[in-house]
Amino acid sequence: MTARIGYLLPTREAIMEGRPEAEPLLGLAERAEQLGYDSVWIGDSLLARPRHEPLTLLAGVAGRTRRVKLGTAVLLPALRNPVLLAHQVATLDQVSTGRVILGIGIASDVPNVRAEFRSAGVPFEKRVGTLMECMALCKALWKGSPVDWDGRWQVEQGVIGPTPHQPGGPPIWGGGSAPAALERVGRHFDGWFPTGPGSKRWGEQWRQVQAIARDAGRKPEVLEAAVYLTLAVDEDSREAEQRINNFLSAYYGQRPEVLKERLACFSGSAGAAVEWLNGYLQEGARYLVLRFAGDHERHLETIAKLRGALAA
Repeated sequence: MTARIGYLLPTREAIMEGRPEAEPLLGLAERAEQLGYDSVWIGDSLLARPRHEPLTLLAGVAGRTRRVKLGTAVLLPALRNPVLLAHQVATLDQVSTGRVILGIGIASDVPNVRAEFRSAGVPFEKRVGTLMECMALCKALWKGSPVDWDGRWQVEQGVIGPTPHQPGGPPIWGGGSAPAALERVGRHFDGWFPTGPGSKRWGEQWRQVQAIARDAGRKPEVLEAAVYLTLAVDEDSREAEQRINNFLSAYYGQRPEVLKERLACFSGSAGAAVEWLNGYLQEGARYLVLRFAGDHERHLETIAKLRGALAA
C-alpha cells in the first residue's frame, strides 16, 4: 500500500509569532492538497498552548479543498461537552462530505495542561474516564436514533441532526504510547496515532496493539497505523538540528533533549529524511502525519518531491 502523508497546519506557531490570521493557514492547506498530500491536520489546546480552535478551522479548510482528509492531531475530547462535540463533528463531516478523521488524546501531565483542565471544569485525574464516556456518547448520538444516557452527562431521547456523512461517525484514532493507551486503541478505536517513539519501538508497540485487538475479538487489519512526526530538513545538518531544537524549546517551553525522549523528531538532509521515514513504513505504518519546524512552503515542497522514494 502506498504511504499516505499528512501535514500539520502551524496554528500554534502562528499565534506564538503574532500572526493569528486564518487566511495564510488556509493557503497552506490548499498548497498541501495541490502538492499531493493526503490529509491536513490541526492540533488542539484551549489555554495551555493557545491556537485556533481545530474543528472551526477545519470547516474553513473543508471549504477550500476537495480531496484531502481533515484530521485533529490530537483533539482533547475531555475538555468538551460530548453532545455539542457530536453535533460539531457531525456537521463538519457533512461540510467535508465525509473527510474527517478524529485523532484524540488525554493530554500530557504538565502544569499548564493541568491548569487548562481546571479552567474547563474537568478533573485532570479523571480525564481518561471522561474521554472514554465522551466518545461513547458521541458514537451513540452519531447513529441517529434517540439516545438515553445516564452518566457524567444526562440525555433523554436525544437526537442530533445532521448525523455524520460517514455512517456511524468518522474514524477515531487514539494517541499515546503508554500500555493503557495501547489497550484503549486495540479494544475501542479505529487507529493508533502516537507522537513516537523511534521506528523499531513503534513497530513493537504496533504489534502489541494488533494483538490486543485480536484478543478482544476485533480484526487487527482494520485498524489504521499512523504516527505523528516532527521534522527539520536541511542539507546543513547543524542548521537542521538547531532549527528543530529552537522549535521544540519555543513550542513546549522545555529542553529539546527532554522532549526528544518522547517525541519522534528528525533533523538532517532530505536523503536522510527518506531513510528515517521509511523506517516507520517498513515497520507497518500506513499514515505519516508531518509537523515541520518552520519554513512550511519549502518543507511541503521538499517532502512532496521525496514521496516517490518512500517505501510502498
